Amino acid sequence: MIIQDVINHLEELAPLAYAESFDNVGLLVGDKNKPLTGVLVTLDTLESVVDEAIDNNCNLIVSFHPIIFKGLKKLNGSNYVERVVLKAIKHDIAIYAIHTALDNCLQGVNDIICKTLNIENKKILLPQQGTIKKLTTYVPQKDADVLRTALFKSGAGNIGNYENCSFNTDGTGTFKGNDDSNPKIGERGEYRQENETQISVTFQKHLERNILKALFESHPYEEVAFEVTTLDNYNQQIGMGMVGELPNEMTTEEFLDFVKQKMNVSFIKHSKLIKTKVKRIAVLGGSGSFAIAAARSANADVFITADLKYHDFFSAEDQIILADIGHYESEQFTKTFLANYLSKKITNFAVVLSTINTNPVKYL
Repeated sequence: MIIQDVINHLEELAPLAYAESFDNVGLLVGDKNKPLTGVLVTLDTLESVVDEAIDNNCNLIVSFHPIIFKGLKKLNGSNYVERVVLKAIKHDIAIYAIHTALDNCLQGVNDIICKTLNIENKKILLPQQGTIKKLTTYVPQKDADVLRTALFKSGAGNIGNYENCSFNTDGTGTFKGNDDSNPKIGERGEYRQENETQISVTFQKHLERNILKALFESHPYEEVAFEVTTLDNYNQQIGMGMVGELPNEMTTEEFLDFVKQKMNVSFIKHSKLIKTKVKRIAVLGGSGSFAIAAARSANADVFITADLKYHDFFSAEDQIILADIGHYESEQFTKTFLANYLSKKITNFAVVLSTINTNPVKYL
């Protein structure tokens, strides 16, 4: 097994195509073709974490946060980022960051928070746009079933809880091959009219290469006529944050105490407790001030997130309770989730859960 094999499993869970544009995800340090010795999973990659990987004979660190976020203009060990990168290179250790690809994943960071807090009937709080594409192609009617099946097998035609979705219209296609053509139907130089089916299917953008490969391999024509367009539809399977409901209504104080217990936090910064009872809860792990308006629009009673500034709390507008539980605290269970996921996928190599608490924020 090589490092790329682990990356393939990670990107099956959280395709990098759905990471935010500002982010720096993927293989940040190292050679993807190196033989794997072991995997260490962490929330942050610090020097002590690299030492931990060395001690456990792990040559791949899977980190939630990227150690390299901005461009490195020099590499002389003058700060913690450079020292981490230098040590990893010296010991031939690769570093992979998953960050907002997992934030936007349906089974990712925010789903972990929802499960920890027993939140049900979950849906994405801020669905992504521009991540659904549509393929339209034209095929002889007698070959339509074969082509549709190939497209479905490659991942096309999935819409929410439904699969094998397509729209089909029968019509007449025309063509005439030039002297360099090698038509599968008719002869070069011959004007043809062919009974064809127009097939339209939607797909997730990270599957485009697979979809087009299936199209070209299964289509009978020498030249395949097709169109790929990006839709403006919101993707209900991809996006930031989640919103759902508690199994039973709780008083505000009971719920905040419940959050402290379940999320292992010592205190919560919050806005005015304008509601006596709460049931509908929005969550967004990490810095979530940008989603306050969306949480209000979703009629959430409470929005659980982190890194709220003084003026952010005014944005509650006496319509919602904002609860800042801390950045590390909101994402702390992510590394356990990733370690468990990889352990099920990789049974013949060690997947080590880092024991280092990388939270830089301390409390008295």
